[in-house]
Amino acid sequence: SPAGCLRSTNDYPADVAITIGASSYANVSCSGATTADMTAPQSVTLGTNPPQFGALSSRTALVTVGIGGNDIGFYDIVKTCAEESLTNPFGSPCKSHYTAGGIDQLARAIQNLAPKIGSVLQGIHARAPSARVFLVGYPVILPNSGDGCWPLVPISFGDVPYLRGVELELNAMLAREAAANGAVFVNTYADSIGHDACQAPGTKWVEGLIPTSPAAPFHPNQLGEEHMADQVIAAVG
Repeated sequence: SPAGCLRSTNDYPADVAITIGASSYANVSCSGATTADMTAPQSVTLGTNPPQFGALSSRTALVTVGIGGNDIGFYDIVKTCAEESLTNPFGSPCKSHYTAGGIDQLARAIQNLAPKIGSVLQGIHARAPSARVFLVGYPVILPNSGDGCWPLVPISFGDVPYLRGVELELNAMLAREAAANGAVFVNTYADSIGHDACQAPGTKWVEGLIPTSPAAPFHPNQLGEEHMADQVIAAVG
């Protein structure tokens, strides 16, 4: 609750809580959340999600947070790149769109996001000073090599390497901010190579534009969540 947050009982935080035997557990994540929604209410379908930091207290022992993709406009990026691919599937129209004028808008967005990520981590420490904090990165979405699988995943061949680089830079920025702000970065990318959205059901950990298992497009499915949980558990020790 609210239903519009689209939470799951099979996501990686739930798996982690069960595995480590947490005596209490709260999932306050919400679909579409940005760094601003840590300290402000988020309006969603059928309700409002309270500020996520409201779940923190001096008794909180462990916090996992996955944040950043929505701040740089993940949904709009996917939508734009998919639309651009329809008329130029073998080129790199999405890259041209986001680098028009000689400025890479997505690289700049990641750079501008860095201090906001730092503020999120500092805010967690301020409200839960005894907690260990784990900043969870993003798993592979597009293949780690090659040109993708248009039209199954409608991203032009030339745009696949560009968007792969965007995700890698986002993860690298998250790792830097974690190191600078007393958190542990959890790398979920390396383990997920070979399980991208272009793979067959049962192999892919991330769904494509038209999901073949219960998950949002270009988000982890249950297999992906289980393997993300494995990486968090390994980091927690």
